[in-house]
Amino acid sequence: MKRLTLLAPAIFLASCVVVPDAPNVAGTPLPEGSAIALGQPVRLGEIVVTPQAVKEDSRCPVNARCVWAGRLVVTTRIDGAGWRDTTDIQLGETFGTHGHVIALVSGEPAKTAEQDTPPRSYRLVYELR
Repeated sequence: MKRLTLLAPAIFLASCVVVPDAPNVAGTPLPEGSAIALGQPVRLGEIVVTPQAVKEDSRCPVNARCVWAGRLVVTTRIDGAGWRDTTDIQLGETFGTHGHVIALVSGEPAKTAEQDTPPRSYRLVYELR
């Protein structure tokens, strides 16, 4: 009977789930407005946004004439207190989740016709709307 009495609190505590009150991300997020690299987090109010990969960069090169402006689409992880979303966000458009609306407002460097942009060269700016 003593064994069961000692095990009951341990079993009860092991079943508890702790929900953090802040996003759980690796690395220290930079402040809003910072131009960040892929994999680098930025804090936007209560959430943290981390660009994961450039899914599409079909923007018109700066040294070309195009019929269509093209798009920059970035796979982005969004972390909040106790939740995480991953989605594709297009430059100039917004995405809403858990009561927050974010936008990818800038993507550098500009595309050129001569060469592809290596992933490590991208610098992205997100804003909370």
